Amino acid sequence: MKRFHVHVHVTDLAQNIAFYSKMFGAEPARVESDYAKWMLDDPAVNFAISTRGHGHTGVDHLGIQVDNAQDLQAMKAQAQAADLSLIDEGATTCCYAKSDKHWIVDPQGLPWEHFQTLGSIPVFREGEPVAASAEANACCTPKVTGKPVGIPVKSSCC
Repeated sequence: MKRFHVHVHVTDLAQNIAFYSKMFGAEPARVESDYAKWMLDDPAVNFAISTRGHGHTGVDHLGIQVDNAQDLQAMKAQAQAADLSLIDEGATTCCYAKSDKHWIVDPQGLPWEHFQTLGSIPVFREGEPVAASAEANACCTPKVTGKPVGIPVKSSCC
């Protein structure tokens, strides 16, 4: 199964959790102090919000989540065959999860994440203290030529 992924930066997590819970008719599958995620089946979407946008609100990145390594490899091969610029992170940790992932970036600079979630971690990214400030860490969008793509951020965690 493939699941569409959307990550949106918000300013007020509690207000947005209430809004999206009503809109989706479901509570989040995971809630942290700076993050919430819904894993919906209808429509099949992994919808995440976080307060890590450093003043930027709105869409951070889009993606496709797969259930197995074969589907992820097929998506990678398709991107490579189409000569799309690919940023291969391989095994990584970010957004409270262990995953295997790669990124492609659309002509506007919007990052698309292709990933398989392998497990859960108790922190936003590996090595981050549990009580770390969201201001000290950006979302896990990739860097291209030393600068993160997508939103302007202070640093990149992946």
